[in-house]
Parts: sequence; structure tokens; C-alpha cells
Amino acid sequence: MTFITVVAYAVAMLVANLTVAAFGPAVAPLNAFFLIGLDLTLRDWLHTRLRVRQMAALIALTGVLTYLLNPATGLIAIASMCAFSAAALADWVAFAKLRGSWMFRANGSNVVGAAVDSILFPTIAFGVLMPEIIAAQFAAKLIGGAVWAYAIGRYVRT
Repeated sequence: MTFITVVAYAVAMLVANLTVAAFGPAVAPLNAFFLIGLDLTLRDWLHTRLRVRQMAALIALTGVLTYLLNPATGLIAIASMCAFSAAALADWVAFAKLRGSWMFRANGSNVVGAAVDSILFPTIAFGVLMPEIIAAQFAAKLIGGAVWAYAIGRYVRT
């Protein structure tokens, strides 16, 4: 199950990046709900199953992979790598520091990860601060993350 989760974690991020590269910032809120919300929550699930070194390696390797699979997209690939890595680290630290149920920790850390990702990605990718896109992405990531956390918490041992 852990291997499948690692693959799903990486695939969600890669698909999100490729669709933004293909369709621009308008698709970002949809990606935020379906793919980044899943990614944030899977990271929390993996946090309870992987060692610190394994989690750090997964974050670093997936960050580099997001760039290597779409370097032709230029700033989108760089923005993705930076935002993904920073959000993953912020989410990871927040999850580790929070106490309580897995659901509480997952949703709490998703707030931190979603904020970091929502600000960094569009700002770096498109070279301008876009408050509407940032707000829409942040809300979609929080709602998507909560839906995914509920589904994972309900159907998979957390």
C-alpha cells in the first residue's frame, strides 16, 4: 500500500503541473482541489509510514522529477519544483508538530502546505502576484485536502 501511495503522490503532482503547462492558470483551482489536495493528504499519510530520510528523499526526488518531466515549460517547471518542495516541507513540519488525531493533523498541516504552494506557484510561474488565483487555489486545496483526508481516513488505516 505504501508503494502505491508513493506513486499516486508523485503522479498527482506531475499531472497537475502538466495540465497547468497546457491550459494555463485557469485550470489551477481544479488541480488544487483534485490533485494538490490529494497530494497534501497523501504526504500526511506517508508521514506516518516513512522514516524521516525516506520522506525527505521523496520530497526532494519528486520536486526534481516535476522539473525534469516538463523542463520545456520553463518557469512553470521551476515554479512547480520550488512551490512543491517548499509546500511539502512546510506541510511535513506542521504535521510533525501538531498533536491530536490523524485527521486533525492532516487538515492542520494542509492549511500550511496549501498556503505556501498557493502563493509560490502562480507568483513564480506567471511572474506576477495574482490574489484571485491564490485565493481560489488556497480554498480549493483546503476543501480538496479535507475531502481526501476524510476519504483516506475513512477507508484506509491512518
